[in-house]
Amino acid sequence: MASIQKIKELRERTQAGMADCKSALDEAGDDMEKAVEIILKKGQAKSAKRAGKVASEGEVRAVVFDDGRTAAIAEVNIETDFSARNDRFKSLCDKVLSSVKQAPLGQTLGKLVFEGKTLEEHADEVTAVIGEKITLRRYDKLTIPSGKHGMTTAYVHMGGKIGVILAIEAETAAAAKHEAVQTFAEETAMQIAAMNPVALRREDIAAAELDKQREIFTAQLREEENPKPEKVWPKIIEGKIAKWYSDVVLLEQESAQHKTKIEDLRKAAGKDAGAGIVITGFVRYELGEGIEKKKDDLQAGVAELLR
Repeated sequence: MASIQKIKELRERTQAGMADCKSALDEAGDDMEKAVEIILKKGQAKSAKRAGKVASEGEVRAVVFDDGRTAAIAEVNIETDFSARNDRFKSLCDKVLSSVKQAPLGQTLGKLVFEGKTLEEHADEVTAVIGEKITLRRYDKLTIPSGKHGMTTAYVHMGGKIGVILAIEAETAAAAKHEAVQTFAEETAMQIAAMNPVALRREDIAAAELDKQREIFTAQLREEENPKPEKVWPKIIEGKIAKWYSDVVLLEQESAQHKTKIEDLRKAAGKDAGAGIVITGFVRYELGEGIEKKKDDLQAGVAELLR
């Protein structure tokens, strides 16, 4: 059995996982150089060596299932757009979405199992072939509760750059299947993709975020070349807040297609369907959002080559 010291040494040399290092040393009969070769051949060092890379390309997938009552969305990242088009990466995305459909919310995406292997293991296999780091980043689901009428929709834009899922509850089963409601759902999903609302309704916006906007608007008034009297600032700020709501709250946004508020379109769709409908939630993923891309460091790159 390999000693802890040798496992540690192999890990430092290859950056492979502890279990992989132990297995390689056992297979190599405790021969360090042979163990390094085994790690390299299995692609484990190649995969781990790239752990510091930034995976900000990839694909967002979304799907509707369960007779239209559930929608799921997932994001898988890889380093380059070129590799995101690779068939092996596309196949991995298929496995991810299949696993997400079966999984409860709250699980770690990489720990979900597909055909006897975790998604992390499937991703490592693809990394070993393609040579780029893969990040199984996130997933979410929306479901119409049991006993409720409704439908979900999914929309993917720009070949997987943006994905949206949306859930609508209706007073009747017929309304949930009505053409007007289906059209409203599809167009609203496209609206969410294009206009990126941060909340469904203004009540959903956190108090801290609202306070932050008030601070911003107050500072803007203070910095004006000819500031207005401070006694009128509260009224001006509330006007700015109302305009801000129309930009960031879905139901208060103006439809990019119809130049009418989404809330008014919701009411109209329900009227056409003969029963009330309510948007209960949406999820929007934009590929790589929140991931800070590292800038190339020429000096560091040369140093790495000289090691």
